[in-house]
Amino acid sequence: MAQDHHPDSVAGKIVTGAAIGVGAIVAGAAVAAGVVSVIFARTVVTPPIKRDEDVRILGHDDATITLSATIDTMTPGRYSLWFGNDSGHAKVGEIISYDAHSVTRHLLGVDSGDLATAERGRFGGWFYNSPAELGYPFDDVEVTTELGPAPAWLIPAEQPTQRWMIGVHGRAVRRQEVLRAVPVMHEEGYTSLLVSYRNDGDAPGSVDNRYSLGDTEWKDVEAAMQFAVDHGATELVLMGWSMGGATVLQAVTRSPLASYVRGVILESPVVDWVTALHYQGMAYRLPKIVRVGILELLSHRWARPLTGLTTPVNLKRLDLVTRANELTQPILLLHSDDDGYIPSTASRALALARPDIVTFEPFTTARHTRLWNYDSERWTAVIRRWLRALD
Repeated sequence: MAQDHHPDSVAGKIVTGAAIGVGAIVAGAAVAAGVVSVIFARTVVTPPIKRDEDVRILGHDDATITLSATIDTMTPGRYSLWFGNDSGHAKVGEIISYDAHSVTRHLLGVDSGDLATAERGRFGGWFYNSPAELGYPFDDVEVTTELGPAPAWLIPAEQPTQRWMIGVHGRAVRRQEVLRAVPVMHEEGYTSLLVSYRNDGDAPGSVDNRYSLGDTEWKDVEAAMQFAVDHGATELVLMGWSMGGATVLQAVTRSPLASYVRGVILESPVVDWVTALHYQGMAYRLPKIVRVGILELLSHRWARPLTGLTTPVNLKRLDLVTRANELTQPILLLHSDDDGYIPSTASRALALARPDIVTFEPFTTARHTRLWNYDSERWTAVIRRWLRALD
């Protein structure tokens, strides 16, 4: 039988073929978007095993160190430099000189490792490695949590006191981050309890070994609050950094022990994870469909095999802008508009929603959780002034 070559038939085949091709492209794009969403969602809730060493170490002597020029290495202040896959640690001071490719800074000291053999490293905000570096007496203690004993540092006030500060570090770091807050709290007569929480590498892990972005970690902060009350505390100040800020906000809105809290200090906090995750997604140039997919994966039970979460994250409950009316304690909120990781958008929104209780102290230039590093004098003065106003 002769093959039909009618023009309409040919056109039909072309249209059909094109439709199949377009459909395949659309389906492929959807699959690709889904894969990227899963990867990003898993990354958000999975504690990192290794951190990227994105700074090149170009040279050093006893007093200076030269590094590749990045937005972090070019930011004024005092910082940590980790090298040798985090086996080495140095303290780096202010900028001496720079050009388009490198920056030379003061080298304040090397705590561990051999800089002479190091080629790469990473900048960090936490400056002290141990409370021993602060010169105050301290004790290693354990807080009893529902998952087991969690190690903490207890730095008593110089004089007996019923006022305690509980310090809560952020995501992917440890309680060393909060050591920067101890001097001002000590000077103002507070005992400091710097805590660990589930999946941070010090405290017991959860079954799924996943962060809940504050949605379950707050229970470990509540356990620390109970520890403080059991040891004589009657007035608590909770201080949270980054994800620790989100965790502290959950503690004061969900724990019956919140009645002991006289104030909250938030440093570069996550006030609303939806805003934060959209911002981070846009920083990676992820399309909206991927960013929305990430939120869906984190917050629904059907996605548990994909994220590894035993229980989905309640992103609505973690939105303290929407829930601002539930907050009752005075809040000091410090955030840099140049944070680079968690935007100050939600922090500013919370300050606008609750001007009656929120004191907002905006910074510029400082990077995420590095406000003390950038301007320790101003940072300390702001906290001291706010603490005294609580009386």
